[in-house]
Amino acid sequence: MAFFSPHLSPITRRRIAAFNANRRARVSLWLFVVLFVVSLAAELIANDKPIVMQFDGEWYAPLLFDYPETEFGGFLPTRTDYLDPFVAGQIQEYGWALWPPVRFSYQTLDMQMTQPSPAPPDGRHWLGTDDQGRDVMARVIYGFRLSVVFALVLTAGSLVLGVVIGGVQGYFGGKVDLIGQRVTEIWSGLPVLFLLIILASFVQPGFWWLLGVMLLFSWLGLVDIVRAEFLRARNLEYVRAAKAMGLTSRLIMWRHVLPNAMVATLTFIPFLFTGAISTLTALDFLGFGLPPGSPSLGELAAQGKNNLHAPWLGITAFLTLGIMLSLLVFIGEGLRDAFDPRHAATSGKAASTGKKEAAHG
Repeated sequence: MAFFSPHLSPITRRRIAAFNANRRARVSLWLFVVLFVVSLAAELIANDKPIVMQFDGEWYAPLLFDYPETEFGGFLPTRTDYLDPFVAGQIQEYGWALWPPVRFSYQTLDMQMTQPSPAPPDGRHWLGTDDQGRDVMARVIYGFRLSVVFALVLTAGSLVLGVVIGGVQGYFGGKVDLIGQRVTEIWSGLPVLFLLIILASFVQPGFWWLLGVMLLFSWLGLVDIVRAEFLRARNLEYVRAAKAMGLTSRLIMWRHVLPNAMVATLTFIPFLFTGAISTLTALDFLGFGLPPGSPSLGELAAQGKNNLHAPWLGITAFLTLGIMLSLLVFIGEGLRDAFDPRHAATSGKAASTGKKEAAHG
């Protein structure tokens, strides 16, 4: 049963009802949100440190603080390796520890393995290990979070740039629109991948560096949509009335034109989000993305290609990416249909008819 706030407009309620009527989109949204929330707590799920522990009557929080090995009966004042057999034995003898379900972080090298890497799935490593002895399950959890956060930031930045540039072109038109279109066409013709390869030879790519470079080009797909909406809306009666009342162009664009332009823009966001994840994965797969050692799904896919005798690597990367991108596409389709007036009306009528039949039945 859907709950609607009394402050929502009838149009918004109809769109929400249309989205809820699309069961595949609704379930995909809930699944994606749950997976992302779980990945935000990655440190509590996959970590090589106990969440909390007690040793010799004292309480410790290794997940939050670093403790020297001498604190637990060791001989060196270095950071404690809780997977070390000596430290593990000391904790078991003089206290206890609450561990995450997966006792490895994304960068932990398992030094206690009894077979060469990459190792197949077993009770110690549920999805096996990669070619460096790192737990695949941990890398998938952290990699999912990294991909989604990267795509969120990139999509937000692209949305701001695309709306501002497209809005200015569409609202003012004339020479502003003509010059903007020519610049956009030239800019979109630049070979992004070649530029990244050239820049990567001079600078070691990082999260923010890669985000900044991709942001220079990711807004291009949104400009045409926003520009078309502003071009259509600037000649409507309410915009002309606002101009006649003496309102500034900035106020008219922000308060009157932008809300209507965002209707088409919002339906494009999930596909922009999907493109950001796909681009990051492709760059990591080719070796021009995040730094080595990062929990990257693209790097895991590259390992699967280079280690065909370890099929669990490629299968895990393929399934993770396939599920993630499919959920986003289903969400995008649901939003697109919900914001389509004809489809929204049809869905709302079907939902209303279904409720009436259920009530009479």
